Amino acid sequence: MTTIKKDPVDVVIVGFGWTGAIMGMEMTDAGLSVVALERGEKRDTYPDFAYPRIADELTYGIRLKLFQEAAKETVTVRHNPGDYAVPYRQFGSFLPGNGVGGAGVHWNGMHWRALPSDLKLHTTISERYGKTFIPQGMLLQDYPVDYADLEPFFDKFEKVCGTAGKSGNLRGEIIEGGNPFEGPRASEYPTPPLKSLYSGTLFSQAAKELGYHPFAIPAANCSQPYTNPYGVQLGPCNYCGYCERFGCFMYSKGSPQSTILPVLTQRKNFELRTNSMVIKVNLDSSGKKATGVTYIDIQGREIEQPANMVILSAYQLHNVRLLLLSGIGKPYNPQTGEGMVGRNYAYQMNSGISLFFDKDTHFNPFIGAGAAGAVIDDFNSDNFDHTNLGFIGGAYISAVRTGGRPIQQMTLPADTPTWGAGWKQGIKDNYLHSMSIGSEGSVMPYKECYLDLDPNYKDAFGQPLLRMTFDWKPNEVKMTQHITSKMQGIATAMNPKQMKVSVMDMNSHYDVRPYQSTHTTGGAIMGDSPSNSVVNKYLQSWDVPNVFVQGASAFPQNMAYNPTGLVGALAYWSAHAIRTQYLANPGPLVQA
Repeated sequence: MTTIKKDPVDVVIVGFGWTGAIMGMEMTDAGLSVVALERGEKRDTYPDFAYPRIADELTYGIRLKLFQEAAKETVTVRHNPGDYAVPYRQFGSFLPGNGVGGAGVHWNGMHWRALPSDLKLHTTISERYGKTFIPQGMLLQDYPVDYADLEPFFDKFEKVCGTAGKSGNLRGEIIEGGNPFEGPRASEYPTPPLKSLYSGTLFSQAAKELGYHPFAIPAANCSQPYTNPYGVQLGPCNYCGYCERFGCFMYSKGSPQSTILPVLTQRKNFELRTNSMVIKVNLDSSGKKATGVTYIDIQGREIEQPANMVILSAYQLHNVRLLLLSGIGKPYNPQTGEGMVGRNYAYQMNSGISLFFDKDTHFNPFIGAGAAGAVIDDFNSDNFDHTNLGFIGGAYISAVRTGGRPIQQMTLPADTPTWGAGWKQGIKDNYLHSMSIGSEGSVMPYKECYLDLDPNYKDAFGQPLLRMTFDWKPNEVKMTQHITSKMQGIATAMNPKQMKVSVMDMNSHYDVRPYQSTHTTGGAIMGDSPSNSVVNKYLQSWDVPNVFVQGASAFPQNMAYNPTGLVGALAYWSAHAIRTQYLANPGPLVQA
């Protein structure tokens, strides 16, 4: 195949979701010429997310129109290093986005900041409980940045999204109605919290009775008309119930389309190329400098895009795979412990309780938003004493009403028939009178949980698929069982007529079929040395200094919170370092 060579640019960005849009904005602000390459199609709020077309659960919720096509590229999955991995044929557990905006289009909008203890978890655990509290084989690690470093960038990202919420710690003062466990904030959220739905109100009342500290979930579902720092106008959420798996037709949910792209795509020093599948980061003869990337366009042609800087801004799994395919960094070997690329893969551990009430309790489930609800943080991270519990980590507990879609959001009691007249009667009796509460928990990194290239399976372009080796560990099962017991106490205080508990047990194995979250992390983690990380504190590759790797692939372990808030803050932090340090003196920003 003849390779077509394009004119050189200053920066090429691989993947055009949240981090790609942020880096595009920051690099063009610095006066650089930027080309962004997105594997999927071009999408914008109008016409692609226009109402009523977008409110189609079958197309978007079930047939996954906004997501990666597993027939063209997937991952292979196995539980243990000795197992034979098989391809993941139909995405279920997690849903990688595809197309302009990436996961920023289809996310629910829960917009968390990391807790200070999340960023320094190894130090926090060691100092409070002793180093022997960390189990053998758990690769717990501090981030090379702390909360104070990132606070201005958390703030910036929230202002870009018009995030709705209530501060719990404003410049060190604990504020009633917010999260008392959060790190200190320099300013209040840009917009007030979303309206409290009835399910959240009942949850908050019960949690308060038990001595907990409920607050409104921080939401990138804008609560009122708002103009962000880029001059882009956002509209107020109308609680339509079509956030997760859908684009927002109201310009309310924080997404690249609603917050950044109206400005970025008009800039003369920016170009977006869609249907462009990057297959390799090109290196010079030394292997220490990237010269650009090679991609396949929609016509199947191989294109080389030369660039002075390469920014990987794809989904976490794709970033790791591209590093492995390009020979950047040494692949992780679980037998020897050598190599870093692919190490510290982690997911999330969730549980839930469905509550069923009498017919005089009405929830109107079709009214909802991606982050409309109430939450407690009393059992998250190290906000509670772990001394005699036998596990590390925690979870937040929430009552969220994202909507009442008739296919996926039909909650029924355990004894309801699965078809026929009895099933129909169960829907009639419970649709308006049920709700759920859930926990979303952290997952620690382990020696035998990692990513590498599969030796047996290839994608549509003949390249090895990414192989995932992962299973649940006792630490996380103990954590979720403890959290679920606290959740059951709240559920009981809400006085339902019936409840149904879903929680892992010690015999549970990771199952790719039921959806949990798209919060996969690790594989290209950040650290303070090449011996413990793939990228430095500024997300710059230790091995190839003109390559920067954005996103949740940098997380050393997975926190309970949804990752987007931290992902966005790290992108702005990285961009700031590039603009203020790297451009004036290209090379390593941290000496190895």
